[in-house]
Amino acid sequence: MTTTDSKNVLIINAHQYYPFSEGKLNAALIDKAITIFEQKGYDTRIVTMSDEYDIDEQLALHQWADIVFLQTPVNWMGVPWSFKKYMDEVYTAGMGGALCHGDGRSEDAPKKNYGTGGTLTDTKYMISLTFNAPAESFDDKTEFFDGKSVDDLMFPTHMNFKFFGMKPMPTFASFDVMKNADVENDFKRFEAHINEHF
Repeated sequence: MTTTDSKNVLIINAHQYYPFSEGKLNAALIDKAITIFEQKGYDTRIVTMSDEYDIDEQLALHQWADIVFLQTPVNWMGVPWSFKKYMDEVYTAGMGGALCHGDGRSEDAPKKNYGTGGTLTDTKYMISLTFNAPAESFDDKTEFFDGKSVDDLMFPTHMNFKFFGMKPMPTFASFDVMKNADVENDFKRFEAHINEHF
């Protein structure tokens, strides 16, 4: 999807530093994404979980963005705790209208329309993941994830964005990055993925 229309891309680096996982791959993927976005004339802003952030500024960035690009490792089957804290603080603060009008329900119909209050209905999002797990552990009923896909595993993250009315773009994943990394191939696949969908 190549376009000459300028877009605003909010990049979230959700990596959480550990001595055995310094975040170099996630940072390199973000650098590659920025290079591609800039070549397309897109405007980018980055928030990193290791940096301090202002909640109102983060809400404004989400409103500014045409696309939210989440780059995150998968820690214990989900996003790192520092990004969960970010969501608890920023996304909760956005429930008054910046990101959504509550949960979308009304007093007249309290059992209907849950999750329809999102105000970011013109915003897309993409999730890019780094896994210790090998690709072969997904989509195979004989393996650990019981035949589930990457997107099945990340269902709560997808639902968080859907809660704000955002639309998904195809997920990218790098697998087996700690024990059997193939970084050169990951970079090629990543660049092709970004170029195809942006």
